[in-house]
Amino acid sequence: ESPRAAMTSPGGCPGRRGRTASGSRARSLTERVGLLAYLLRRCVESVGCDIESHGYLLSVDPGRRVCDVGDLSEDRQMIAAGVVIGWHDGGVDVVLELSAVIVAVRDDVPYVLTVQSGDRPGLPSGVFDPDADRGLDQAMRRWANERTGLQLGFVEQLYTFGDFGRDPLAARQGERRISVAYLAFVRDGEPLLELDAMWTNAYGLLPWEDRRLGEPELVSQQIAPALASWVDAAFDRDQRDGRALRADLSWGLAGAAWDPVRVLERYELLFEIGLVGEAGTLAAAELGTTATLDHRRILASALGRVRGKLTYRPVVFELLPSTFTLLQLQRVVESLVGEPLHKQNFRRLVEGGGLVEGTAQRAETSSGRPAELFRFRREVLRERPAPGLGLPGRR
Repeated sequence: ESPRAAMTSPGGCPGRRGRTASGSRARSLTERVGLLAYLLRRCVESVGCDIESHGYLLSVDPGRRVCDVGDLSEDRQMIAAGVVIGWHDGGVDVVLELSAVIVAVRDDVPYVLTVQSGDRPGLPSGVFDPDADRGLDQAMRRWANERTGLQLGFVEQLYTFGDFGRDPLAARQGERRISVAYLAFVRDGEPLLELDAMWTNAYGLLPWEDRRLGEPELVSQQIAPALASWVDAAFDRDQRDGRALRADLSWGLAGAAWDPVRVLERYELLFEIGLVGEAGTLAAAELGTTATLDHRRILASALGRVRGKLTYRPVVFELLPSTFTLLQLQRVVESLVGEPLHKQNFRRLVEGGGLVEGTAQRAETSSGRPAELFRFRREVLRERPAPGLGLPGRR
């Protein structure tokens, strides 16, 4: 069915009769719901469900039904992006789980909370309970607190991961697991309740992303040669040129600038050429710690999000104590960006941008002149639409 047919069906819903809209506002809503139904059909078909055989429910918010497409074959709902979608795919249960990338910085090292899953580390995850949880954000905060004792500060929905076969064990049990991932920050020093939970160095999982001491040797010794072989194995010139451009832009090769935000692109390219353990190939190298399922991909998405968000949101202060020195602030930013920053340029940007204010207090130190303590200046949120740190010149 075409989008236009979906939008012009009676009531805006294919197969729906006896409901008409009056007025331009009603027609506009009807058209949007019809288009949503069409897009849902395409999305569902892409994950293997047969919309002709199974029923679906659309709703703009939980509890308010706007459009039925057939009848629900099973009362199973997935809540995502403000739309309630229910389905059952002929014997395959679709299970919605929540995964969390919980970040803290300690001693200039970015850590993520992991739990042991067999012989591999994984991100903490939990199944969404539509009866007990009012929303996804609240559910994630609840089970994170129950399992770890952590009170999360900054929380943001990251992405939805639902590739076919992402959880082979669940697939063998007749389940298709869709994971809604969240990014969260906590300050260093938070205790953990769960015994198998631990803080894991993020760069132990993604070692090529830490360039504070220069380019890691594994890039020139393992990754760059593998990328060159992948480019040379192209079928024709057009494919070769496309591969070369992709490799250069992702990894800062052949004169291209290194872009710290392209974390996910770099990981997915390593996966594609079979260079990470998750790819399951004989050629997979020991490039960092292999995580369970696609959790390293989720981490790569989160790290790229953090690096990009630093340029327009003051999220870094969620990882710092209430008062800090400018050197502490710079070291935390460097740990997240994975590159050294120019000290004077950084301080000029932070102070000139009105992001911090002095406290007239000094940090305690065993030697040397004590540094001044600063705090985040919250008024900047009203003064500037995008009060981020930017990424000042590298050192």
